[in-house]
Amino acid sequence: MAVKFSANLKNLFKAKGKSDLPDNGFELPGQNGEAIILIHGMTGTPHEMRFLANYLNRQGYAVYCPRLANHGAPIHILQMSQWQDFYQTVRQSYLQIRGQFKQIYVSGLSMGALLALVLSHEFKNEIAGVSCLSPTLFYDGWNSPWYRFLLPLAYNTPLKYFFYFKEEPPYGIKNEAVRRRIHEFYSHAKLDNLEQVAQYGYPFFPLTLLYQLQKLVKHLNGCLDDISTPIQLIQAKHDDMSSERNSQFIYNRVRSSRKELVLLHNSYHIITADQERNTVAMHMQRFFSGKPLVS
Repeated sequence: MAVKFSANLKNLFKAKGKSDLPDNGFELPGQNGEAIILIHGMTGTPHEMRFLANYLNRQGYAVYCPRLANHGAPIHILQMSQWQDFYQTVRQSYLQIRGQFKQIYVSGLSMGALLALVLSHEFKNEIAGVSCLSPTLFYDGWNSPWYRFLLPLAYNTPLKYFFYFKEEPPYGIKNEAVRRRIHEFYSHAKLDNLEQVAQYGYPFFPLTLLYQLQKLVKHLNGCLDDISTPIQLIQAKHDDMSSERNSQFIYNRVRSSRKELVLLHNSYHIITADQERNTVAMHMQRFFSGKPLVS
């Protein structure tokens, strides 16, 4: 990731306003009496969950994919968000359908996976299963910046409001055709430009959100030992942003009697839209239907 410094004081502490983009969250009605909540990643978009949503919906599941709080707003609004804002989106999505289905499952990508785990901890014995896709507790993938260990030095200073990290290839995607389309947008993107954000997500990560992710991880660390919901973890062996150590850490900590770890070998971080997205969807459907992982 490349570092960008912006001293745009005019926008920095503006009051939160409405998103500049229409809400692109979506719902798909099902037929089997069961539902799945899909949670996109930080600075991402529900669009990155669309393939999984369509696949699982064809299997009969009702699918709910909300857009996380302030995603779609100008970046000066997004950067002032707290992890609790994102979690409230997920929580409200669950509460709106609570009691309407025989079973409700939750799945999330990257930070979305952590939010799914927090939900399963709060609503014990209600969530039927959680599928964590590329969970991100530590940014330790092979494309992580060397200077990441310096970031905590800025977290507790005003500097965190002025630094952004611009996404660089491979953008969490191994598929070359998809990567080219993302690169076309990201290579010319500017901080205040929301063009195509609804499709590709934000090309910049505000440092404030990395700080919020750290706080979410700290909260989750206090919960993992108390989670007994069935857990599935799916991660790419060559994840460019977060290594398989993330999934292994969660696998070792939760006390779920049913848990499994699936490793992919031809994808990077955004496994919901990469080379093996069909494999991911098949594993999720198998897990939610109660079938075991076969070696």
